[in-house]
Amino acid sequence: MVHGIVIPTSDAEDMRAIELAEVEDYQKAVGGWIEALDILSFGCTMYLNEEGLIRGLPYNRRATYLWWYHVPHARGQARLAGDAVLVGLPDRSGRSTDTPSAVRELLLGSTLCQVELQRLDSAEWRAAPSEPQTYIEAVVGATLMMEYALERTLRVVPLP
Repeated sequence: MVHGIVIPTSDAEDMRAIELAEVEDYQKAVGGWIEALDILSFGCTMYLNEEGLIRGLPYNRRATYLWWYHVPHARGQARLAGDAVLVGLPDRSGRSTDTPSAVRELLLGSTLCQVELQRLDSAEWRAAPSEPQTYIEAVVGATLMMEYALERTLRVVPLP
């Protein structure tokens, strides 16, 4: 049994924990054939409906920005459609693993985060002018800022 997280298309719907045992569980969660996107820097694999765009499934803002933030070369290349399932990276035999506990805490817990900026010519990180927010909303904000802050590095950090 793999412990994952569902990222629904609707922002009004909370992300939630899910248990997945068979490929059919993944297919049921995304509503069709599955496609995997590895997010190495986050230690996760995201599963989506392989035909989400073709079938006109709703845009998944949270999944898209999470992917764009952690996989910068994908930014602006494609928007993700339909519900997504996040699990840990595959083990050596290719089987999915549990979503890392730190990721579960960031996405399902009550951790508040902020965006920090660093000038390319400085070692100092400074908080971006924004209120504390959930991890996913901070990721959206950081990804949007990356389009305009070309001379800066951005990161999302949990608040103490």
